[in-house]
Amino acid sequence: MTEKTPVEVRRARTSDIPHIERLISPLVEERILLGKEKVILYESVQEFRIAEDADGTIIGCGALHVMWEDLGEVRTLAVDREILGRGVGGQILQTLERDAIELGLSRLFCLTFEVSFFERNGFLALRDSDGDPVVDSDLYSELVRSPDEGIAEFLELARVKPNTLGNTRMLKRLF
Repeated sequence: MTEKTPVEVRRARTSDIPHIERLISPLVEERILLGKEKVILYESVQEFRIAEDADGTIIGCGALHVMWEDLGEVRTLAVDREILGRGVGGQILQTLERDAIELGLSRLFCLTFEVSFFERNGFLALRDSDGDPVVDSDLYSELVRSPDEGIAEFLELARVKPNTLGNTRMLKRLF
């Protein structure tokens, strides 16, 4: 097993946006993450957590986006490629989960290619064959009003382009 990298996970600051761009850029190029305009990153900086190593180098990021009173989405989780497998992503995710619980959220959604990572962290893949609706019809009618693309992807709305990237919708119940 690879040794865990000691990190501090903290709230993002506006000065971290170039580092977030650096971390997600290779994932956007590989079509693992959708690109975000810089203005969107600044608008959502308060959703981000940053992982720094002992030298203060930013080595990871992740965001928690509130979708509804009990539902949030893990977004833009990225770790420097040179330290993958050393527990940094898990530490960021644990922090985002604590943030979600503090906000009163009981479920977390993600859209990911890293299915095994999220499964190891308690997420389950959502499949059409599950039979259980992800949200009830009243909540669906509220969420469908949102212009947010993440919510549209969560609900698999027709206005969202088909999932050509091949990523997986996953959900975790926090309590």
